[in-house]
Amino acid sequence: MMKKTYGILLIGCGHIGRQHIEDLYGKEEVRVVATVDSDADRASAFARRYGASSFGTDYRPYLADPSVDIVIIATYTDTHLPILRDCVAHGKHVICEKPVATDLAGAREFVRLVKSSDSKVAVSHILRYNRSYRKIKELIDDGEIGELRMARMNQSHRAGEPEHPWDRFLRLMQDCPPLVDCGVHYADVMRWFAGSPIVSVGGVSAKLDADSPIDNYQIMTMELANGCRGYYEVGWSRNVSSNNDKDFIGTKGHISLTMAANRTDGVRDSDLIRIYYGDAEKPDRIIENPSIYKDMYAQFRDLVDMIENGGEGMVPIDDVFEAFRTVVLAVRAIREGRRIVLAEEPD
Repeated sequence: MMKKTYGILLIGCGHIGRQHIEDLYGKEEVRVVATVDSDADRASAFARRYGASSFGTDYRPYLADPSVDIVIIATYTDTHLPILRDCVAHGKHVICEKPVATDLAGAREFVRLVKSSDSKVAVSHILRYNRSYRKIKELIDDGEIGELRMARMNQSHRAGEPEHPWDRFLRLMQDCPPLVDCGVHYADVMRWFAGSPIVSVGGVSAKLDADSPIDNYQIMTMELANGCRGYYEVGWSRNVSSNNDKDFIGTKGHISLTMAANRTDGVRDSDLIRIYYGDAEKPDRIIENPSIYKDMYAQFRDLVDMIENGGEGMVPIDDVFEAFRTVVLAVRAIREGRRIVLAEEPD
């Protein structure tokens, strides 16, 4: 059966917009209708490269175009809510980058719009679609390392490297700190892997660069209802090394994940999942797992399934909100020098 073709409007032709459209370009069920950016030259360049029939600096006229089925919101965080509001008012389906808003009030409004609209909305909690994270979730659920007890997660970027320009981080921090921007992924991973809600958060932070507007190095600690604990460490700075370390520790062993881009053995076509067992007589297990770090096409296919068959998709909007609320309260806990019990904290 011939797949339906979906017309795409891309809003935001920057770093993350490129990742979205490159993963979709050339797929038989995708037609790029238009590319939009505040920089007309960049919008034009994207239109030429990805075969869009039009480009512009204002997305709003395109929302009246019946050939646009899905809007990709790949802009800065402070624009996500107003653009979503316009999209659902015109009956468009949406893929929206995270975080959904800059504060809890905005996030609640985002969720209200999603739930009250006939439009289908997928928020880019992209690790839910990553094959290696899905494999680790499967291993944990199968009891491969016993009961999950601890997670150690680090993702820091050394600013100034070609793929991580400092100016981009400075603009991102105008909207929210690194712990909110990236931490929503890992609060979500904790809840997803443990199958339990996060009940309290704390942490520490530091300002590592004199021209950073806020603390740009943060550690969030999390305690879950089932007793599992974890931490997430993030830094955007000229003064840290780039790291992407993940360890999930259970009562019978632990699982480590090394992404293909971070491997030191020369292998670049698969992630490395290594299982270490507490039983000394049981040999370690290695899984070579081909994966795409940010699988935008898998997210697109999930949204299409939501459109065609209904349902909430792989990342329910309530899970999106809980991850966002967790990191916002973690930032509050760090600022106030205390541990916050989520159930006791008014928004």
